[in-house]
Amino acid sequence: MAQFLRCHRLLKKFCTAPLSSRLSSSNAAPSAVPYKSLKKDDVSSPVAVPKEADVVIIGGGIIGCSTLYHLTKLGCTNVVLLEKDQLTAGTTWHTAGLIWRLRPNDTDIQILNHTRHLLSEVLEKETGVHPGWINNGGLFIANSKERLNEYKRLMTIGKAFGIESHLLSPEETKKLYPLMNVSDLYGTLYSPGDGTVDPAGFCTSLVRGATKAGAQVIEKCAVTGIDVSKNDFGTKKISGVQTSAGTIKTDCIVNCTGVWAPYIGQMAGVKVPLIAMKHSYIVTDKIDGIQNMPNARDHDLSVYLRLQGDALSVGGYEPNPIFWEKVEKNFAFGLFELDWEVFGLHLEKSMHRLPALEKTGVKSTVCGPESFTADHKPLLGEDPSLRGFFHGCGFNSLGMNAGGGCGRELARWVVRGRPELDMYGYDIRRFSEKLTDNKKWIKERSHESYVKNYSIVYPHDEPLASRNMRTDAFHEELLNSGCVYQERLGFERPGWFSPEGSAPVKDYDYYGSYGIPENKDYTYVERLNEDYTFQFPKHHEIIGRECMGCRKQAAIFNMSYFGKFFLSGPDSQRAADWIFTNNVQKAPGSTVYTCMLNKFGKVEADLTASLLTPEDSSIFGSEVEKGFYIAAGGAAAQQNWTHINNVIQDEKFNVSITDVTEGFGLLSIQGPKSRELLQSLTDADLNDESFPFSTNKIINIAGAKVLAIRLSFVGEMGWELHIPYDKCVQVFKALMDKGQQYGAINAGYRSIDSLSLEKGYRHWHADLRLDDTPLEAGLGFTCKLKSQTPFLGRSALEEQKKTGLRKRLACFTIDEHIPLWGLEVIYRDGIIVGFLRRAEYGFAIGKSIGYGYVSRPDGDVVSLDYLKSGTYELESMGIRYPAVYHAKSPFDPYNLRVKGDYSGPLPLDK
Repeated sequence: MAQFLRCHRLLKKFCTAPLSSRLSSSNAAPSAVPYKSLKKDDVSSPVAVPKEADVVIIGGGIIGCSTLYHLTKLGCTNVVLLEKDQLTAGTTWHTAGLIWRLRPNDTDIQILNHTRHLLSEVLEKETGVHPGWINNGGLFIANSKERLNEYKRLMTIGKAFGIESHLLSPEETKKLYPLMNVSDLYGTLYSPGDGTVDPAGFCTSLVRGATKAGAQVIEKCAVTGIDVSKNDFGTKKISGVQTSAGTIKTDCIVNCTGVWAPYIGQMAGVKVPLIAMKHSYIVTDKIDGIQNMPNARDHDLSVYLRLQGDALSVGGYEPNPIFWEKVEKNFAFGLFELDWEVFGLHLEKSMHRLPALEKTGVKSTVCGPESFTADHKPLLGEDPSLRGFFHGCGFNSLGMNAGGGCGRELARWVVRGRPELDMYGYDIRRFSEKLTDNKKWIKERSHESYVKNYSIVYPHDEPLASRNMRTDAFHEELLNSGCVYQERLGFERPGWFSPEGSAPVKDYDYYGSYGIPENKDYTYVERLNEDYTFQFPKHHEIIGRECMGCRKQAAIFNMSYFGKFFLSGPDSQRAADWIFTNNVQKAPGSTVYTCMLNKFGKVEADLTASLLTPEDSSIFGSEVEKGFYIAAGGAAAQQNWTHINNVIQDEKFNVSITDVTEGFGLLSIQGPKSRELLQSLTDADLNDESFPFSTNKIINIAGAKVLAIRLSFVGEMGWELHIPYDKCVQVFKALMDKGQQYGAINAGYRSIDSLSLEKGYRHWHADLRLDDTPLEAGLGFTCKLKSQTPFLGRSALEEQKKTGLRKRLACFTIDEHIPLWGLEVIYRDGIIVGFLRRAEYGFAIGKSIGYGYVSRPDGDVVSLDYLKSGTYELESMGIRYPAVYHAKSPFDPYNLRVKGDYSGPLPLDK
C-alpha cells in the first residue's frame, strides 16, 4: 500500500492539465484491436458432434488452443475443443500480447520461457504458420532504489534459466530508447529476448499443429450442460458434455472459458473463484523514432508501452478498475466503450515517461473483458469436488504470455495425473473450498491483486483485502499482545509480535477507490511497511529475540491454522500404509513424521500422523479401534485433504476421514524450559521415559483434556497441544501466567521460518515441493524402502535409487552480514548449479543461511562427494559472496536438543 501511495503522490506532480488539452483525438478514437482477428462470416453451426472423446476442452482462446496442442504432443489425440462462437472470440482476440519472462518465481519463469520457446523456435517450423512473434526486447523501468534492487533479483534468478538481461544506467537507457524521459530514473533492466505476439497467429499455429495430429476443433457449438455421475463408492465424476449439437461422452473436461468459466462451473456444480473486469489499452497514431524500440514497463507508474509497428499500445493497472457485474453469455468479438475518466491516469503517466505522446493522437481504443483471481494467478488443475473437471481459466490478462507453458502443464496434468513443474501456486487447491464461493472474498482480493500487479514483490508482503475470514480461539488474546498477523488459506496466523501494541486488520477500503474512505492511522499497514525492503527489516532484532527466547527458555507458538484430519475405519491401516511413506505400523501412542507422494515419487505433502489408542480417539467424537490423527501445514491443508481423499477414492479404501481443523486449537510449546512449564500445569509425567520424542497421549492441562504430541518444528524439546476449541483460551492463559516463571514468550511464524531453516527442517512448497522427491530433499529416512510394505510412489523412488539423483538439496551459509531471501544463484567452482529455494537469517548461528537444489551442468548424477568437493558462491542482487556448504545442519547436527539434551552451548555461545 505504501508503494501505491508513493506512486500516487508522484503522479500528482504532473497530472494537472486537462486531458482535452493533451490529447489530440481521444474521444474520436474508435474501438478496434490493432491486428487482424479470426472472425469470419462463413462459419456455420455443426449438425453433430463426436459421440465420445478422451478429453473435451471448452473454450477456444489461447489456453484452450495451447492445451489442445500439448495434449496431442503427449499422444492424446482423441480430443475435441468446443467453442461457442469462433476461436479467440472471448478475451484472447483483444489482448495486448506482451511476452516477457523475468519474474520473482522460478515456476513462473519456466512457464513464460516455454511460451517464448514455442513462438521463436517451434511453431512456425512445425506448422508453417507464423505465430506472430516479434523479438524486440523488453525494458523494466526503476523509479526508486528498491525497484532497482528488485530488478537485480530478477536479473540474478534469470541467470539460472539462461535468460539474458542487463542493468542499464539512465544514460545507457537513453541511448537504447532515445524518446524516453530518464530524468527521474534510477536505472532499467533490459531483457533483449522478450517481445510481442499476435494472438490470432499464435492460436492459429497451435490449432494447426493439434488438428494435424488428429484433434478436432468445433466452432459455433455451445455447451448446454455437463453430465456428472457417481460410482458405487460415492465418487463424483464427469461423464459427458451436452452441446447444441448433441452429447459427447467423456470422463474429462477442461474449462478454458475465461470470464465465462463460472457458467460452465455451475453446470457441473463446481465453484470457479474469478471475477470479470474491464481491462483497457489504447493504440496511438504513428510516432517518429519509435520503430524497433523495446517494450517498456514502468512498474512504479503502473503503465506499459508496447511496440505496435510505428506506434504504441499503452495500458496499465488503475486503482479503480470497472467490474463487469453481469457477464453476457453471448458476448463475442466485443469491446466496451473506454471510460476516459478511469483510463486517464495511464495517459498522464505514459506522457511523463514518453513526452512524445503529448503530441500524438489515439488511433483506437481497446477495452475488453478479462478474468481476475484472488492472487493474480490462474486457476488450473482438477477440482477438489469433481473428478475429471479441470480448470484452465482466470489468467489475469497474462494468458498470452503464460499460455504456452500453462497449456503444457495442464496437458500433463490431464494425461499423467500431475504436472511436471511445481504448479501449486496455480492449482485450484491453493484456495480453501470454504472461500471459493465467497463473493466478498473474490471481489476484494481480486481488486487488490489487480491494483498491486505492478507493485514490488517483497518476501513478506500481506494482503489487506478480505482479512479475518477465518480466525481461531486465540485471535483476540494474541492481537492484544501485539501480534502482527499473516494470512494463509484464509486463516489469520501469527507473524511476529510487536512491543508497540495492537495492530488490528481493518475492513478493506479498496485503496480509497469507488468513493470508499481510505483507512487512516492504520497501524497494521505501518507494520507491513517495515517489511517493504530487501535489507534486514526494522523488526529484525524483534524476530531475533523471539528466536533466541525459544532457543534459551521457551516460546509458545499458535499453529491452530494447521489442517487437522482424523482417519478411521476398517481399512485405516491399509490406507495409511499406502498413503504415507514412513512406517505407520506402530503401537498406539506413536507419532510419525512422513511424506505423501504421487505415483511419480514427487512430494505432495509432509505432515505428521499419530496413531491413537481407542480411548484417546474419543477426543474426536467416538472411540474407534484404530484411528490416525493427521496434522498438516495449514497453508496447504486443502491440497493435503484433497490428495488423501483422491487416493482413498482411487483405491476404494473402506475408511472415513473427518476434517476437525476448526474444532481444535494448536499450541506448540518449544525450548529448554518447555518441559518444566508444562509439567507445572499437568499431573502427567513428561520425562523422557514416560513421554519420549515422537509419541502422543491425552493429558490434562489447566483443567482441559488435550492431545499432547512430543514433536518439534524448530529443533528444540517441545510439545504440541491439540486443544478442543472451547478450552483454548483457558489453556493459553494458564501457559502465559505460569510461563512468566520460565521466561516463556509468544512467537510467530517469522520465528518458525528462521528456527526451522536453521535446524534444516523442510517447508513444503519452499525447499520441498511437487517437483522434488524425498531422496533429493534428504528425506529418505521418511520412506520405508527397507520394508516390504508398498506405498504410493515407491516404485519411482526405487528406480531413482538405482539410476542416481540428478539434484540434491544443499545447505549454505555466508559470512557477509546481508539478508538472503531465496532465488539467489548458487555457483560451484564458478559455474551456476542452482538457486536457493529458501533462505533466512539464523540467529543462533549468527549467519544468513539458505537451502537450494544443486544439479550438475552436464546432467550427471549429483553425489555427496560432488557436493563436498566444490568451492561455492551465492549471488545476491548481482553480487557474489563466498559461501560454505554444510553436509549437515550447522545447528545441532546430531539432534540432541529435540531429545532434551542441552549439555552443549549454542553456536554463538561457543
